[in-house]
Amino acid sequence: MNPFAYSRAATMDAAIQTMESRTGAAFLAGGTTLVDLMKLDVLAPEQVVDINSVPLSEISVGGDLVRIGALARMSDVASHAEIQSRFPVIAQALLASASPQIRNMATIGGNLMQRTRCPYFRDTFWACNKRHPGEGCSALDGDNRMHAILGTSEHCIATHPSDLAVALAALDATVQVEGPSSKRSIPFEEFHLLPEDTPDHETALEHGELIVSVDVPISTLAARSRYLKVRDRASYEFALVSIAVAILVEHGTVLDCRLALGGVGTKPWSLPEAAQSLCLRKADAVRFQAAAEIALAGAKPTSQNAFKIELAKRLIVRALTDLATESARE
Repeated sequence: MNPFAYSRAATMDAAIQTMESRTGAAFLAGGTTLVDLMKLDVLAPEQVVDINSVPLSEISVGGDLVRIGALARMSDVASHAEIQSRFPVIAQALLASASPQIRNMATIGGNLMQRTRCPYFRDTFWACNKRHPGEGCSALDGDNRMHAILGTSEHCIATHPSDLAVALAALDATVQVEGPSSKRSIPFEEFHLLPEDTPDHETALEHGELIVSVDVPISTLAARSRYLKVRDRASYEFALVSIAVAILVEHGTVLDCRLALGGVGTKPWSLPEAAQSLCLRKADAVRFQAAAEIALAGAKPTSQNAFKIELAKRLIVRALTDLATESARE
């Protein structure tokens, strides 16, 4: 680990001002990603700005949305009664993430900003365009079983690791951001960027900007949601494929639907076309399978991860079937 300066900010303005004055600075919240990558010499910030004293941990319920503070801990959000009842997909995604110890430390904002688990990114011996643009992508011809099949480019095929982000991608969430000169509301679909020619640019945040909160609209659809995750082992493992699904069924017909996949995309992968194909259609296996085919139509597997295509299709059908069956029983 390289030497670095440390400071603690008591207010949001102080944190932003410190970041603005130091181009090599980084925010420290739970530290469950930043500290790991500093130890591996993947990241070497000149200054670490501790923001844990900034009051951004509140979870508030308004008339039409829930606002989750960026410094709210994952475990607190997962156990919050309003989150569990209004957004079960969020609670389930958080509980499927990491370990209890990490969830007690990790924050919501930090979870959205976490870096890929690609081993070539995390080991400085290997070429990686996320670390050093133009260096190359070792995963293209390497061990790529865990890598992306959607949203890839010739420069990067790393998956986004967050479970929570998949749930938020299915719920029309908005990320509230504050920076040196302005406040912004970023639709969740626009927050994470595709790698394309610049895989080192992963989010829409500009230097000095800080995530303030995540706003999630309250709806009947969101209350009818679920998160499923397929992984190599039952605990503390990243997804091979995961799905966030919300579906509203009445008298056997789909009235509304949202779908998003994890473990297969270079960013949390929403599926608007597949979801739209189900609306005002009969909720049955034929329609669900057709939606799954639409969802994976653009997949580009590499040498070791073609199995994710069929696995993702089956998970989509399973999630839709389970929720539609529950609706029929009510």
